[in-house]
Amino acid sequence: MAYDYDLFVLGAGSGGVRAARMSAQLGARVAVAEASRVGGTCVIRGCVPKKLFVYASEYAHAFEDAKGYGWTAQNVSFDWNVLRDNKDAEIDRLNAIYKRILASNGVTLIEERAVLKDPHTVTLAGGREVTAERILIAVGGEPIRDETIPGHEHGIVSDDAFDLPELPKRAVIAGGGYIAVEFAFIMAGLGVETTLVYRGERLLRAFDKEVSAAVETALREKGITYLNERVFTKIEAVGDARRVHLTKGEPIETDLVFWAVGRRPKTAGLGLEAVGVETGRYGEILVDEHSRTNVASVWAIGDVTNRINLTPVAIREGAAFARTEFGGVPTRMDYRFVPKAVFSQPPVGSVGYTEDEARTHCAEAGHAVDVYETDFRPMRNTLSGNPERMLMKLVVERETDLVMGCHIVGHEAPEMIQALAIPIKHGVTKREFDETCALHPTSAEELVTLTKRKES
Repeated sequence: MAYDYDLFVLGAGSGGVRAARMSAQLGARVAVAEASRVGGTCVIRGCVPKKLFVYASEYAHAFEDAKGYGWTAQNVSFDWNVLRDNKDAEIDRLNAIYKRILASNGVTLIEERAVLKDPHTVTLAGGREVTAERILIAVGGEPIRDETIPGHEHGIVSDDAFDLPELPKRAVIAGGGYIAVEFAFIMAGLGVETTLVYRGERLLRAFDKEVSAAVETALREKGITYLNERVFTKIEAVGDARRVHLTKGEPIETDLVFWAVGRRPKTAGLGLEAVGVETGRYGEILVDEHSRTNVASVWAIGDVTNRINLTPVAIREGAAFARTEFGGVPTRMDYRFVPKAVFSQPPVGSVGYTEDEARTHCAEAGHAVDVYETDFRPMRNTLSGNPERMLMKLVVERETDLVMGCHIVGHEAPEMIQALAIPIKHGVTKREFDETCALHPTSAEELVTLTKRKES
């Protein structure tokens, strides 16, 4: 059968664009359907605008810290409209770049929503049908609200947070993951009276426990009210304000309620049932190690598969798909020791096993774990009087001396972790850390001078 395209991609986020571009470079006829802007969650309404907001919110602390270094900043003010509009201009620039990438590689961009009709056919929003030998689903995820809570509609989600008409004076954020924590620091840094409400015992459950504890301390130091082990029971509109009722404690009066309780794969209405594509309990598309679904002509990558929901992972999955299907080189994404960061204030950088994960993993082989750590006040915070501290932690398998994990909370932690992820992924030992000369004066030098072993 003659198809319109060799590959049809649903979704022009980072993963879909990478798969489309590389497949076209390898000789495939490729089309991409995207109903929104090109660039996906990360570029348009996720990590890129969020990081810009992080930078903006950090200036409030920088002005304060500068006093200890002899600087005086007078008549300092913040204009939300300037930040929002400048952010929009940058997103417009990036959207145009992504479009040029597709066009320059001969990829057809169809700016419509597409749904599956059969294993080789998609139907566009305008009614036109398009056929392809292979179909790749890369539509990503979407933020969720707890719709069991009366008044849940009175809260916004992360997609809305970047375009608020004005900055609220007070905000209540629900959640304890990346998005909730990062926006709590952003809001507080921009002068918003911020409360973070989390149902669990500790924030950032996927991270090392000491990392979570350090971030919780930082929240309080930045003036954020942190309420754990409680959830919303009701949200009321009181004029222009909101009243949030909790399972414990008094109701909270606020101007903005922010749901940051998680995301789900954006699979509803894609036509998966009609084609027979299998999904999991959260709606995620089930795939094998090569991102194949149970339908021979359909693949899926990125957040829609709910594996590791990070933009660089989706990009690598897209590249692996293109190499495998059009390059003749079977390639799989390696999910071991993927570095991750939380842009809290101070930020978190992490790679490898947490202490608890390492102990469980090593116990299976009858091996022990050594943990080396330090907690100190970095030099940049001395003259400023800033109480912010830095945590560094190496998790080591005793019998092999292999570094199995590294966790940092502090200034530029994500930048350090990106570099450290390379040797840790490929098998560096604690002795090799120790044999590396320190670079002084830096915070990072602590990583090669760690001698303090944590008590088991």
